[in-house]
Parts: sequence; C-alpha cells; structure tokens
Amino acid sequence: MTLELVAKHKNLKGDWQVTGSKSEANRLLILQALFPQIEIENLSNSDDTEVLQKALNSSEEEIDINHAGTAMRFSTAYFSIQEGRKTILTGSKRMQERPIKLLVDALRSLGADIEYQKEEGYPPLLINGKKITRSNVSLAANVSSQYISALMLMAPSLENGLEIKLEGKVTSTPYILMTLSLLKNLGVTASFENNNIKIEPFQLQQPKKIVVESDWSSASYFYSLVALSDSAEITISNYKKESLQGDSSLVELYKSLGVNTTFSENSIQLKKDHSVKLPQVYKADLVSSPDLAQTIAVTCLGLGIGCELTGLHTLKIKETDRLVALHDEMSKFGARVDITNDSLKLYPCVNLMENVSVATYNDHRMAMAFAPLALKTTLKIEDAGVVSKSFPDFWQAMKHFHIQQKEV
Repeated sequence: MTLELVAKHKNLKGDWQVTGSKSEANRLLILQALFPQIEIENLSNSDDTEVLQKALNSSEEEIDINHAGTAMRFSTAYFSIQEGRKTILTGSKRMQERPIKLLVDALRSLGADIEYQKEEGYPPLLINGKKITRSNVSLAANVSSQYISALMLMAPSLENGLEIKLEGKVTSTPYILMTLSLLKNLGVTASFENNNIKIEPFQLQQPKKIVVESDWSSASYFYSLVALSDSAEITISNYKKESLQGDSSLVELYKSLGVNTTFSENSIQLKKDHSVKLPQVYKADLVSSPDLAQTIAVTCLGLGIGCELTGLHTLKIKETDRLVALHDEMSKFGARVDITNDSLKLYPCVNLMENVSVATYNDHRMAMAFAPLALKTTLKIEDAGVVSKSFPDFWQAMKHFHIQQKEV
C-alpha cells in the first residue's frame, strides 16, 4: 500500500494516547514468562510485541518471529534455558541476514546448546534448552544492547544468577539501564558498575502488577510534527518525567529545533517555540538513542538546516541499513547527504522536491520519520502498512493532526 500525503493545514492542536513502549513491554514479557505472577498493563500493540507474545506462548517446535529483532534476541536467550525443550527459531529473509553470533557465543560460553541451521552467525537457530549453572560471561560492550539485555533478563531465573563483563566502551546505555530498572522494580538484586553487570538469583513470592509507559520512540514523530508546523500544541500520553527509556532524550534534543515540552501528571504537551533561532547545522551524538536518527534527520531536512549525527554504528544492522536508506531517500528530495559507518551529515536543503515517493525498505521507522515532512512538501510513502511493527495507529494519528492520506 502506497499512501500519498498532503497536509490539510499546518496549525496543529489536539491530544493522542500512544501505545505502551515496545522496549519495556518486550522485556516484561520475557520476565512474565519466567515469573508468571507478573501482570502487565498498557502492553504495546505493536507487531513486535504480538510476535514475542505469540512465540512465548507457542508449543510449536518451529517459531517464526518474522522481522522482530528484539523478539529474536530475547527469545534466543529465553529458549536456551527452557530445559528439555527443542526450539527452531527463524525469521524473515532480512532477519536471517542480521547477525546474532555474539549473543550465541555468549550463551554457548555459559553452556547453552545452540546450532546454526544455515549460515554461521545468523538465524535460523536450533536451540536445545538446558539448565545453565555457569554464572560468568564476557561480551563486547559496543554491540546491540539487546544482546546484553537478553542475558540480563534470563539471569534472575538462573540458580547462580549471572555476572556480565562488558569489554570496551558501552553503547546504548539507557536500554541496559531500562532492563536493570525493570529487574530492580521486580525485586531482583542487580547492579551495573565499571562495565560489570551483576544479577542475583531471584524468586517472585507475590503477584506484581507493572504498568508500561508509552513509547518515547513513537513520541518522536509528534516532536517532528511540531517542529515542522506553523504553530502547534499537541498533548500525548502516558509519559513520565523520570522515564526508563533512553529516547526520552527527545525533550532536550528538540529544544533547539523549536519544540518545548511541558510535563503533566501522565502526559506531555509539545508546543512550537517561535523564539528559537534554528542552528545552521544541528549536531547530536545519538549513541544512546540511535532510533531517533531518522526522525531528527528528516526534521532537519524539512526545516532547511543541516545536521551532523554521530554514534550511529548500530543502524547498519537494523530492519535495513538505515544510514544507506536515509542517504538514498533524502537525496530524492534534492538533499546532499554524506554517510560513514557511524555518522550522517546532511547539508542544508531549502527547496524540497515535490511528490517524491519514499521507499521504506520494510522498516517502520523510515515510513514514520518521513511522514511529518508532508507539512513541507507533497510526498508518497511506499509500503505504508509497515508502521504496524511498532505503532499500528500511526496513520490515524497523522490524520488526526491534519495529514491526509490517499491510497495510490
């Protein structure tokens, strides 16, 4: 499905409730599978969360997690400790191109029985669940934080707990801290000091209800709408000032792009700040929040300013190579873009091409990042349904804020 987008007007006002955080929800689903007394409220309605939930509840030997990278990483660790259970974990063509060797190596070093079914280092995996008693593992610190979180989530159910030594400079620290906070909230004794994560064995004695905060990554598209609008007052919920999610850095990141954030009891109000003088070149290190890179780059494109984004090395192994995808799609609008393995440089582009057709590469964030650009020019979004991976109500939200869509 290709959607043609046109902004009805550029003065935005209204409210929207965003679904629960996919990152929090998926972590809690693993913990709930290990400790069934957990009750989860405001669960994400994203494809990724539904896929993980289905996988954890499945009695089938072969489980297909499709495009869901989080589900692949977390499930690999989870099924490796399900004693006596044989599981074949597979996914889409793209998923079978996404590396998982570092996590498999770490699990094998603990005693897990995992074999590759096709290419070494990539899914599908044959996992024979075993009891794991070893309690020390080392892992490169600059890999996807999902590998580290996968180990952390299974750790409290191990009879000897787990100590994880991270080697090198840690990236995506907020996601590790999110996992740590969720464990502590459950009652697990856990620490993260000097590149060492230590998690004690744990048994949950009483039922525990946990409410999932709304997704800050999804909030980024509303920030982009406000930045690109003529005027805007948008309220979105449920959000907390003291958030576990690294992408809550949006509050600071978008100040210099003209968006003010005001916190209420369980919501935030975003308001266009006309007093802000936009930078000629916006600079940000996104090592702790790489999922915001596409949104920020497209916001800068729409504002006619340059940007230099760094800390993006994990983007090459996402749903697509997001750096190449950004380069190719922003170039269609007339922009000049330079990329390296871990950075993106956009040069100011004042006159945007019209009626550009944006390819989305089976990547939900490509579709959602470019949609707010309709406030600046007409465009089409190819395979628009891909947003269901993390934000199924996205197009309804865009329509609510006057971005009209027509299927073409």
